[in-house]
Amino acid sequence: MTDLYIKNSKEKFDVLVVGSGITGGWAAKEFCERGFKTLMIERGRIVEHRKDYIGEHKGPWLFDNRMKVDNLLVEQQYNVQKRCYAFSDSTKHFFGNDRDLPYTTAQGTGFSWIRANQLGGKSLLWHRQSYRFNQWDFEANKADGYGNDWPIRYNDLAPWYAHVEAHVGIAANMDNLDTLPNSVSLPAFEWTAPERMLKDKLAKLYPDRPMVMGRAAHLTKPTELHLAQGRVQCQARNECQKGCSFGAYFSTQSSTLPAAAKTGNLHIAPNSVVHSLIYDRNRNRVVGVRVVDNESLETREYYAHMVFLCASTLGSTQILLNSKSKTFPNGIANSSGVLGHYLMDHNYNARAVGVVEGFDNEYYSGRRPTSPYIPNFQYKPSRYAMDYKRGYALAAWSSREDWRAKSSSDGFGADFKNNMTQAGRWLFGLSAQGEMLPRYENHVSLHPTKTDKWGVPQLLINCQWSDNEKLMMDDAAQTAKNMLFKAGLKDVYCYTRYHERHPGLAIHEVGTARMGSDPKESVLNGFNQSHDIPNLFVTDGASFCSTATVNPSLTFMAITARAVDYAAKEFKNRRI
Repeated sequence: MTDLYIKNSKEKFDVLVVGSGITGGWAAKEFCERGFKTLMIERGRIVEHRKDYIGEHKGPWLFDNRMKVDNLLVEQQYNVQKRCYAFSDSTKHFFGNDRDLPYTTAQGTGFSWIRANQLGGKSLLWHRQSYRFNQWDFEANKADGYGNDWPIRYNDLAPWYAHVEAHVGIAANMDNLDTLPNSVSLPAFEWTAPERMLKDKLAKLYPDRPMVMGRAAHLTKPTELHLAQGRVQCQARNECQKGCSFGAYFSTQSSTLPAAAKTGNLHIAPNSVVHSLIYDRNRNRVVGVRVVDNESLETREYYAHMVFLCASTLGSTQILLNSKSKTFPNGIANSSGVLGHYLMDHNYNARAVGVVEGFDNEYYSGRRPTSPYIPNFQYKPSRYAMDYKRGYALAAWSSREDWRAKSSSDGFGADFKNNMTQAGRWLFGLSAQGEMLPRYENHVSLHPTKTDKWGVPQLLINCQWSDNEKLMMDDAAQTAKNMLFKAGLKDVYCYTRYHERHPGLAIHEVGTARMGSDPKESVLNGFNQSHDIPNLFVTDGASFCSTATVNPSLTFMAITARAVDYAAKEFKNRRI
């Protein structure tokens, strides 16, 4: 695929796609398959499918420090990235280098910005949970008065969900829940015996809180379409963040990039850090982008008829804020003044855990890459808790203790050693995934004096949990504890951790360039098109008006495919 990659080019492309992660990959695929000459611009290095998964198939014993990253290296390069669950010596090459990617947080606040700057972006690292928003998720802001009304509804996005799901491959049951709409799906992963028991017991105790198997972008039974992509069945290793040569989970490398390249319409400019957009005031159009070479720091420009920003929520907003002109002194496409505001992330800060008695003869094989899930049961104002607004989902998990859990127990000699080889107790837990209200004061801006190595102003992030999020997690912890206790679990305990975990670690940051019907209070319209500049689109999480409670990546894909369809038609009708 070496002929895909370019550096300098005088060609005027049909579209520039900035970013190569989940949304950038989808934008490129959809445009290329429609015949558009497309340039994908990626700030990081090339990562080739299979070849560059250097940690794959390697056990912990093959790493010098058994997967632990050297302390000095962590301190110098990965002090923020180490907070991600997927960070280890086998995956660190897929994470951004904090030394080269500085940002600042406002005094008294904190934000963990997890970054993956390479071809494929965070599609190589995401947790693959894939759920549709429901009808109430698009209505929540209007219903309770927090945030602006989404300009789209579930029915607008439903056919695009189906479109991307068929290509991606989603392992899921047909659960037939209004709160969690069905997906076009492959067979779901199996339940463990304790999970099946608790599923039935909780259904009787809490009929409004059904537990389903988590829906994940894994090929449990590949279709002909998936096989044609060069992808095969998931091996249930749960080492996905190392890269998957099987292509069994969805990523840019395994799926959308090959589809786009196959058309002959794709070129990629790697190691190209976008500094700003080039704006033609007379035509009111974005005509290209300015980039700084990731390695040499040389500057160059690329030109096109349309620009799709897919650089991640904060990445896209940083580019917009840094693209200033007489027309847009506070950032391009920012006549509303809301660019950078309403930053949100999911609130994963409450958990309850208990012991499941019995099932001593039950175990499981493999490492299933998903787990049970209880959808948000406080999905509309009439179901809100008294002390706070919105709600939360509960992600469940079960496992048997092994030698690691027993390593601090009392004992010695042969009996103690033999005990280490035996499976221990069954544990079952519930972890909350709560909404964060859209609030104007949670925002990002350009730092007035600090820049990075490419001369781009650093982001200054001002974001913190409000009392609403804290009350939600207090309630979620106690609610989960009560559910487990009533279900018969023993030694149940719960805790919250919002006081020690800042926003960002869900890695579901959204907002900052939200869509809306009113140009005075939003950056984009319902097709992710700039209100101010017709040929500029933003289709990553920056466009979101609220977080809902489900993981956002499937919705990223659906709104991107929908926006491309709209943009292609507008372009061909010469309205862009």
